[in-house]
Amino acid sequence: MEQNKTTMEKKPIIEIKGLKKRYRLGVINNKTLKADWQSFWAKKMGKPDPNVKIGQERLQGQTLMALNGVDLNIYPGEAVGIIGVNGAGKSTMLKLISRVTAPTEGEIVLRGKITSMLEVGTGFNPELTGRENIYMNGTILGMTRAEVDEKMDQIIAFSEVKDFIDTPVKRYSSGMYVKLAFSVAAHLDSDIMIMDEVLAVGDVNFQKKCLSRMSDASTTEGRTILYVSHNMSTIRQICTRCIVMKDGKVIYDGDVEEAIRIYSEETFKFELKRTFPMLKLDEYPPYQALTLTSSEILDRDNLIFDADETLKVRLGFRVFKPVENMECMISVRYAGINLVGTYVSKPLTFKEAPEGQEVYVDMELDLSNLVPGKYFTEVTLGTNNVGRMFTHDFWPKVFGFEISENKRRNDYSWDIGRWSYNILPVKSQKNYMEEE
Repeated sequence: MEQNKTTMEKKPIIEIKGLKKRYRLGVINNKTLKADWQSFWAKKMGKPDPNVKIGQERLQGQTLMALNGVDLNIYPGEAVGIIGVNGAGKSTMLKLISRVTAPTEGEIVLRGKITSMLEVGTGFNPELTGRENIYMNGTILGMTRAEVDEKMDQIIAFSEVKDFIDTPVKRYSSGMYVKLAFSVAAHLDSDIMIMDEVLAVGDVNFQKKCLSRMSDASTTEGRTILYVSHNMSTIRQICTRCIVMKDGKVIYDGDVEEAIRIYSEETFKFELKRTFPMLKLDEYPPYQALTLTSSEILDRDNLIFDADETLKVRLGFRVFKPVENMECMISVRYAGINLVGTYVSKPLTFKEAPEGQEVYVDMELDLSNLVPGKYFTEVTLGTNNVGRMFTHDFWPKVFGFEISENKRRNDYSWDIGRWSYNILPVKSQKNYMEEE
């Protein structure tokens, strides 16, 4: 009880009240006073703006609320994940917290120093060397040269760019930028670390090292982490709290697993049967032999399965030309994010199907290798030519399903904490030109 009272009395390190950010679409400042005056006078006279690019006219006067009333308290030592679809407002909020841009309305109270990585090379001067940029970033944080010198060897060793540390960073690759920028952010004396999807650029081993360092910074050093990512496994690994954003608002703030569940449901709705938009026949590329038209889960009135059940799916296609030895691959993603495996069909051959004919494939999918949770699928149609796949059609999020906890097996070879890629078993398959 006393511990909870202490936590309640602790002041937030980041306090956000009524935060809003409005952008005017299609409106930018001109480069010269003359052009600004031309634009002003044209608007006053009711004439077209001579400085507006083609296609921007329809955007004049429109606005976008990138953030629309966000209230948040972030406390010292918390590792907070921020997730949501593209355009939800995640990056805008981090830019406002980092003081890159100013809010339209609202208030942000910061009680600590910030280091941030909002994109590759944030805060670096391309003309300066790596070493000089380290000193510059330390100075911005209020550190003395002696204090930066104490951290210098650690920063260089962690960054893995020792051989290039005295080279201007404009000559660095994007991966080298990320390595040095993260190392600077992780080792200089700041209270808050802000990371926006930048680790996707680095190599796998360096990503693991960065995630471990972020976890240590939060749990051991008491630093506050704000981390935006579409990779749910890294959110699980380092975050103790997770925020879900949608349309510029916070729709959930709390448990990590619950946040991921809400996010996955927001990005895709489960349906027993779906049809897919079609182009006109003459609008498809000449090389394309067929396209997906529909999906249907058979013999079910719901999409919640036990692990010992099978899922029967019927995929419908439109044929444009004779099909021979085509493969249908159904890739499975946990929570719509983590790729866990793929069902690969037996060859599809429809030599006799006339142009525009609907054909069908029924596949029975073995679910026994999947752990409990929600899954979404994507379908790829392609031909395999000497080990190289030529893709004819691809659709993300074709159908979804859930594995329940009711009959959880005890012999899973992997789980959500340690994903590996699997070729998943297809128990049966039937190809035909029309429903029987």
